[in-house]
Amino acid sequence: MIKLAKKIAFILTLALLLGLMLFFFFDKPLPEGEEGPAADQLADKMLRAVNYQAWESTVAAQWTFFRGHNFLWDKKRNLVRVLWDDFQVLLRTTDQSGKAFKNGKELSGDEASEALKTAWEYFANDSFWLAAPFKVYDPGTSRKLVKTDRGDALLVSYASGGVTPGDSYLWILDDDGTPQAWQLWVRIIPVGGMEFSWEGWETYENGVKLSNLHDGIMDIKISDIKLAMEVSDLNDGIDPFQNM
Repeated sequence: MIKLAKKIAFILTLALLLGLMLFFFFDKPLPEGEEGPAADQLADKMLRAVNYQAWESTVAAQWTFFRGHNFLWDKKRNLVRVLWDDFQVLLRTTDQSGKAFKNGKELSGDEASEALKTAWEYFANDSFWLAAPFKVYDPGTSRKLVKTDRGDALLVSYASGGVTPGDSYLWILDDDGTPQAWQLWVRIIPVGGMEFSWEGWETYENGVKLSNLHDGIMDIKISDIKLAMEVSDLNDGIDPFQNM
């Protein structure tokens, strides 16, 4: 027992030291920037590069996040179907209400509430990795132009929205405004400035451009991306929300 306790203590100490090393060597402060027309012009340039107008006119989106979460989103009606493991949730994104099922059986009470909460958290996070470039003017955002050794970058901060308000993202853009990477200052990652790539760009319905790979401390892959003008077009002609 003494040897086991010493081994556990050694592992915990090593993990703590590695965490401290990661923090001190890689943690970056939130960069300084300037709000105003120049920042908004850079944001507009990014929106043009990813075809924001086409995204806004597209009604439905479907994708699978790398953790096995599948989404069918009706943007016009603010409804999303979330599938994972044995769960299916039909969620209203405006107030996080809806219906939850496990193995085809509708849940109620605390089980339903927990499933709805989980579905909302999955959607808020996973849709952001899909569509964050389109959200630089969301309510509660501020934009700053940041001078970097990689050119002008766009710092977007979120005072509200999602499940972790207060997060900030620094967009690294190429010459035409297409995102190449972002650096994160977010609650769920204790090291500030962690970077993930935005790559695997493809063009979808109406000319919308979406990235399907984010390479960083882990690879975040998005697959089975489809867009349409009606949600039923992505679900064998059936509207999954007809009884909502």
